[in-house]
Amino acid sequence: MADSVHNTHHQKRPHAIFIAYPLQGHVIPSVHLAIKLASRGFKITFINTHSIHHQTSKAQPDSSSDPFAYVRESSRLDIDYATVSDGLPLEFDRSLNHDQFMASLLHVFSAHAEEVVGKVVKSSADTTPVTCIIADTFFVWPSKIAKKFGLLYVSFWTEPALVFTLYYHLDLLRKNGHFACQDVREDTIDYVPGVRGIEPKDMTSFLQETDTTSVCHHIIFNAFKDARGAHFHLCNTVQEIEAETISALQSKTPFYAIGPIFPSKFNKNVVATSLWSESDCTQWLNTRPQGSVLYVSFGSYAHVSKKDLIEIANGLLLSKVNFVWVLRPDIVSSNDTEPLPAGFRERVKDRAIVIPWCSQKAVLAHPAIGGFLTHCGWNSTLESIWCSVPMLCFPLLTDQFTNRKLVVDDWKIGINLCDRRAVSKEEVSEKINRLMDGKSRDEYRKAVVKVKKTLEDASTPNGSSEKNMDNFIKALKAKM
Repeated sequence: MADSVHNTHHQKRPHAIFIAYPLQGHVIPSVHLAIKLASRGFKITFINTHSIHHQTSKAQPDSSSDPFAYVRESSRLDIDYATVSDGLPLEFDRSLNHDQFMASLLHVFSAHAEEVVGKVVKSSADTTPVTCIIADTFFVWPSKIAKKFGLLYVSFWTEPALVFTLYYHLDLLRKNGHFACQDVREDTIDYVPGVRGIEPKDMTSFLQETDTTSVCHHIIFNAFKDARGAHFHLCNTVQEIEAETISALQSKTPFYAIGPIFPSKFNKNVVATSLWSESDCTQWLNTRPQGSVLYVSFGSYAHVSKKDLIEIANGLLLSKVNFVWVLRPDIVSSNDTEPLPAGFRERVKDRAIVIPWCSQKAVLAHPAIGGFLTHCGWNSTLESIWCSVPMLCFPLLTDQFTNRKLVVDDWKIGINLCDRRAVSKEEVSEKINRLMDGKSRDEYRKAVVKVKKTLEDASTPNGSSEKNMDNFIKALKAKM
């Protein structure tokens, strides 16, 4: 019976070309969303850049050349996989030459994307025709390419709705003198629909900068111009934790909060998404008391200045807490692979481990972890909440300043380390101890457990995120 119904509605089965933004923090939720949609009956053609594919394959040498092979076989999901050039040679150091990498995504990548979309559209025309492109909102071209091939465009936003709405209302920020003008106002921004009030220091780093001519600014301006041509927006957030912001957006555009987008088994990744080889610190964590270990990681993308890194290292020394520190090889720069103070590793070896990379979900889910010193990337924030781990916030770039505002001011599940000024070892030590010890620790833990419950409820079959996903699929099929 199911087969006959399936065949009758063959033309109604969505086939999405899913193109992930080539940064690890964007690839991870994209992979999990692709799997989620495939489990809802979509055919997915997932496209990574050659560079991302090369890095993930190198980090997990045992993995298949097709990262979706396992889920395709074990869960019978219809996911094809392809790779495309981002316009730069494979060996090019995208971390060290960030602006050239971004310029390539701005100016060159669209030609490669258009070519691969054309090929998939042509090759699947007689089987399961392509119905839509799902692409990261930060791409500057999806609505144009979707239009060219007569496809629907679904924009996927991997950050909170608050950040989306600030970029969506750039014109208001300009008009009111809070962005891109001679004398930028420093008072509270209280005119963005669905945002009660936000301080300029809590906007994304790009919205705080006076020079708005950078390649990243051009990407944001063009991407949000293009995003207005999207038929739907999917967002990795939860309705209840950003209710007013989402409600205001929904009055302007079809916007669906479908987060948190995690794999079905939270800390088991069935698709290779890590750009570095992962160290396993489970055995070490097993020897530590419950809630006694601080996890320290500044994500997969942003850099820390050498000066700040040394103060953080010395603050960890002063604090006397147990810790796991994920120190990415290029955290300061690809040219400085050992940025720690001399003798640091030796001095902390009895109460800490320093590793280049790990499975963050597995570490956060371990009962020994009691706090997270984090850059406040959105994936890290959601994962920390899901594991009921309070945060010490040290934002570095982009949306991380706005995420910090949500964590510290709105949800009260973390502490702010400092506001875009030099950090001191004394301050690091004092705030680590406030997060990890005594009455304040208990308050932060209680608060984070409450927000976790909201995320869990949204993920149940009758929860808001599942209902929003149902509504999105229904609306998409109605337009096909």
